[in-house]
Amino acid sequence: MAATRLIPLHISKSWSIKQCLNARMKYAKNPEKTRNEELVTSYACEVATASEEFLLSHRQYELHARRHYDREVIAYQIRQSFKPGEVTAEEANRIGYQTAMKFTKGKHAFIVATHTDRAHIHSHILFNAVDISETHKFKNFFLSAFVLQRISDYICLEHGLSVINPRPYRERDNIVVYPKRISAREMIRETVDRVLAKNPKSYEEFLNKLREQGYEVKTGKYTSLKGKGQKRFIRLRSLGDGYREEDIRKKLGDVAKDAEKNVEESEVTKTASDEKFNMLLDIEDIIRKGKGKGYEIWAKKYNLKNAMKALMFLQEKGVSSYEELVELTKNSAAKFDELSKRIKKDERRIREIKKLRGTIFDYSRTRDTYIRYREAGYSKKFFEENRDAILAHKAAKDAFEKLGVKKIPKVRELNEEMEKLMEDKNKVYAEYRQAKKDMQKFHTAKYDVDRILNMEERGTCKEREQEMVL
Repeated sequence: MAATRLIPLHISKSWSIKQCLNARMKYAKNPEKTRNEELVTSYACEVATASEEFLLSHRQYELHARRHYDREVIAYQIRQSFKPGEVTAEEANRIGYQTAMKFTKGKHAFIVATHTDRAHIHSHILFNAVDISETHKFKNFFLSAFVLQRISDYICLEHGLSVINPRPYRERDNIVVYPKRISAREMIRETVDRVLAKNPKSYEEFLNKLREQGYEVKTGKYTSLKGKGQKRFIRLRSLGDGYREEDIRKKLGDVAKDAEKNVEESEVTKTASDEKFNMLLDIEDIIRKGKGKGYEIWAKKYNLKNAMKALMFLQEKGVSSYEELVELTKNSAAKFDELSKRIKKDERRIREIKKLRGTIFDYSRTRDTYIRYREAGYSKKFFEENRDAILAHKAAKDAFEKLGVKKIPKVRELNEEMEKLMEDKNKVYAEYRQAKKDMQKFHTAKYDVDRILNMEERGTCKEREQEMVL
């Protein structure tokens, strides 16, 4: 008996696709859970480089589809859990492989990692959201979880295992009974009742006792409280009868302050706020129109800020002349272009290896069928019975001719070459990011320097160099 669950894996917040894939793969292939990766198998990818191959497929799909979403699905995880003592770990891995192959129809690369660290043996199946052709993505269709469970049950029956007998939802018992949630307002009411039971002498003492209870108190036109776990302040006036500020003052016998004084203070505050508001509107209007002293001061500060940034950056890099700045800007752009071309070259070769490896796989898988077809004298009956295999073999041979492959390479050699390319690409990528930052900084500094020099209508290039040094 096996229980299944289909989980879409999205891009986590503030993480890249690579980080997300590495984290999921690392957990699934944990050596302590999989007998040092003995219980990890794969399809259309290598176990060691599965995350990199998934990532490359995503990048190719984005180039093909020309779209990208922030919270898109990068992979899917199938959890398949077995009844304790019913299967061995090896058999569970085979069942997981067959389940993934049938559910994805062999169109998506996947790995199957069987864990033995719990009382029940279970498998984590991660399959790429992008298909092997890198032109389509898996669509999580309606009732996909139900279809997955039926496929799992069918394969379990083939292996002589029991299956789950589903019960209607209305007949199921609640596993967990959650306690009734107490609202923040109800907690404040209970705290107010406890504090009032201690008979505080004044309203200020009442507020101090609330502070002792861990509440943050905000006074003003309305008294508000904020306890642990609350996101916002809650006004006493919103707690209902008996908990408003005037109700509490009446209970405590505290006399309100002089009304006339409150009116005077409110009028003064209102006048001051009105004046401030009008002043802000005037400044905003001046800046919007681009006139007046306020706008000129703001513009000078902004230009001075950019000038200081450019000056500090040039001093840090030891640039003392305008020609040197131009030369370094060109060199940084050239270095960035060189590294970018190198990375693209590695990625292009990796794609070729993946395509070649898939072609070799199809060729080897259908070779025996094609030999029998040739021995049968290219029989039409044999062709109709084995149409898919024969056409796949012919397509593989055509692909070899297009690629210019005369001798079919070994898959092991291709895997070693791809691992080296992956390592080289990762090393170059760190240098590529730094080169990109340097290029952006040099271009920004040159742009700011050109603006500053053009604004002041500098004379000769020599004068520019002397002023930059100063």
